[in-house]
Amino acid sequence: MTYATITGWGKCLPPASLTNDDLGTIMDTSDEWIYPRTGIKARRVSHVSTQALATLAARRALACAGLDAAALDGIILATATPGTLVPNGASAVQQALGAHKAAVFDLNAACTGFVYALSVATSLVQTGMMQRVLVIGAERLTQLLDWAKRDTAVLFGDGAGAVIIEASKQESGLIASKLGCDSEAREILHVPNFGTDRVRFADIDGLFTFNFEGQEIFKRAVRGMGEATGTVLAQAGIAPEQVDLIVPHQANVRIIETLAKRMNAPMEKVMVNIEQYGNTSAATVPIALCEALEQGRVKPNSYLLTAAFGAGLTWGAALIKWGDRVTPIANCDEVLPPCEQSALELIAHAVQGCQQARPADA
Repeated sequence: MTYATITGWGKCLPPASLTNDDLGTIMDTSDEWIYPRTGIKARRVSHVSTQALATLAARRALACAGLDAAALDGIILATATPGTLVPNGASAVQQALGAHKAAVFDLNAACTGFVYALSVATSLVQTGMMQRVLVIGAERLTQLLDWAKRDTAVLFGDGAGAVIIEASKQESGLIASKLGCDSEAREILHVPNFGTDRVRFADIDGLFTFNFEGQEIFKRAVRGMGEATGTVLAQAGIAPEQVDLIVPHQANVRIIETLAKRMNAPMEKVMVNIEQYGNTSAATVPIALCEALEQGRVKPNSYLLTAAFGAGLTWGAALIKWGDRVTPIANCDEVLPPCEQSALELIAHAVQGCQQARPADA
């Protein structure tokens, strides 16, 4: 049997950090209000495009795998915030990397995007259609936020993470997954005026509406991820206590804690990094995976469980058996172009527009 082993990993986080105290200077909020409810103290704001974040994460993953981009057969970019819809963002990554023989496409399952993309890529490898696939989760969600609405503006950040998967005879990689969608309630997490449904030449063309019903999302997220994790463990014949590390979507620390409790897993077995990055949607899982490896929390041949939930309402879980290697073959020394502005300066124009559009909420 052919397996799809993860051989490389890399992340890219823009340098500008927007703290809870920073947010308190532009809206009615504070660290005392945000942190207990979410577990978030800061988030990153990007000065470059989604594709640029994705490309650097990809370069780092390729170096980690000791692989040249020309060897890639496929590139899947999981994102809900591509820089361009036509053409897709993945083609810009291909161009930047020089991965000229790779088939490319974007995949939008919102926060569940990376789990979906990893499952698709694994299937492509296991069927023999491809040998090496680059899977990226990248988002620039700060471009969509209404900075006059604290219920959503405090939650999201920008970033990217990537993995390389390669065909192998070793039993490793994604060994079970379950994907689904709770579309009956898709309106509770919804940006209704983003895409071709958006009215052209609207009076306020730069303002997006972000529907977010927090309590209902929490309830459905816990249920969706909980059921999905139970399914994949049953598929693989693995008991919950055999899971060495849980790498969940980083949306809200309370959701993560509730998921761990459902599995009777101590928090010591859960990777949590939401405090400094917020919710980076499709990028949360690969960024968390990279940091778990950096911290030595992933051991050779260990079992990793990931689960996510996002707009749509998509949900999914995957069980990964890690391979033998937990350190990079090589490192990529490239960095993003310098950022000359603070996070507050980067969003200043958008903040002004949002406050002018919604003065009563500012």
